[in-house]
Order: sequence, then structure tokens, then C-alpha cells
Amino acid sequence: MKKLSAEFFGTFWLVFGGCGSAVLAAGFPELGIGFVGVSVAFGLTVLTMAYAVGHISGGHFNPAVSLGLAMARRFSWADLPGYWAAQVAGGLVAGMLLYVIASGAPDWTAGGFASNGYGDLSPGGYGMVSALLIEVVLTAGFLIVILGATSARAPAGFAPIAIGLALTLIHLISFPVTNTSVNPARSTAVVPFAETAALGQLWLFWAAPLAGAALGAAIWMVLLSDSTAEVPQAAGSTPAE
Repeated sequence: MKKLSAEFFGTFWLVFGGCGSAVLAAGFPELGIGFVGVSVAFGLTVLTMAYAVGHISGGHFNPAVSLGLAMARRFSWADLPGYWAAQVAGGLVAGMLLYVIASGAPDWTAGGFASNGYGDLSPGGYGMVSALLIEVVLTAGFLIVILGATSARAPAGFAPIAIGLALTLIHLISFPVTNTSVNPARSTAVVPFAETAALGQLWLFWAAPLAGAALGAAIWMVLLSDSTAEVPQAAGSTPAE
């Protein structure tokens, strides 16, 4: 239960901090933090929670990350359903609380509510193929960063920094295309509150990150991993068990 509670709270923090910065602060008249600020906010959520609860659960906060770590033999397949449930639940609670807070502003409307999408729901009008490709590629890259930063050969204690910066970079790249997911729990968390057709596109933001995580894990295991030294760093400073 401690592991699942850590995943619940870590994913809550990711959605509340990352999507909250988009909903509450990004568009504030003349002072909004914009794409760059929201990108930094998402990176900071992962960095801070990886240090805070990484020693308890491994600090995944993302169903795609849990899948990739299981494929790379860094995480037990038996624990995967529980982690997914805790991550989705934590995200949904954050989305609900964020909606209640945001709706307290005068004349506020939810609009897209930081949801992900393609076509008419893409910030830049990008189509489904573009959205699919960028989510797969960036999630694969994210898994490679995670697996490398938490490898026994990597400098100890710095993994959360590398992973948080990687997530910041991912958002800077893909905001115009999909509003950036690479995390099915994050995408699911805000869909019920969006006043758009985002729910009908949610399938892509499960399928693409999961496929990307599997691809990233496969690249790491086949091309980059040294199987003789693949015992991950001690839990507590890394997001991998």
C-alpha cells in the first residue's frame, strides 16, 4: 500500500502541478507563463516527487514508464496493474480538484482543460499521424533517459534531475503538436472535464505512449544495456526499482 500510495500522490502532483500551471497560469493576462513555463512545471513535478517518494515506489507516475521498466526487467509484471490503477486514480483526483479550483474564477470556461489532441484539438492543427509519431518517439526517448540515468553505471543521486529535464524538453518539443502527453494517466486525468471531443481521441494517448515505452525499453536492452552491470541504483534517488 505504501508503494501504491506513493504512485497515487506522485501522479496527483504531476497532474495538479503540470496541468494546473497550464489551466491557471499559462494564459493569465500579460503575465502568463506560456509553453516554456508549463514545460518547466511538468519537469519540476517529476523531479520533486522522484526525490520525495522515489525510495518508496520507484517514482514512475506514468503507466508507460511502468510498462517500459517491466519490459527492461527493472519492475515486476505482477505489480503493473496496481501501479496503473494508482496512477490513473491519482491523476483523476488531481483533475477533479483542479476543475473545482479553476471554476471559481468569474466567467471561467473549461475549454480544452489542458487535454491532449490532434487535428482540431491540436494546438498547431497537427494530424493524427504527426501526433502518433511524436508521442511514440518522445516516450521512447524518455524511457531511454530513465533507464540510463538509473543504471548502476550512472552517477548516483542525479537521476531525478536528468529525468525532470528530459520531461521539460519533451514538452518544449511537442506542445504545438499534441499539448504533450507521453503519459496516459496525465491524459486521462483531464479528459472528463474538457469541453471538447478530447475523450474520443484518448485512445491515441494510451496507445502511443505505451508503444513508445516498449520501443524505448527494447532499444535499451538490445543496443545500450550492459547486462553484466544492469542492477539499478538504490531506490530513493531514482525512479526505477
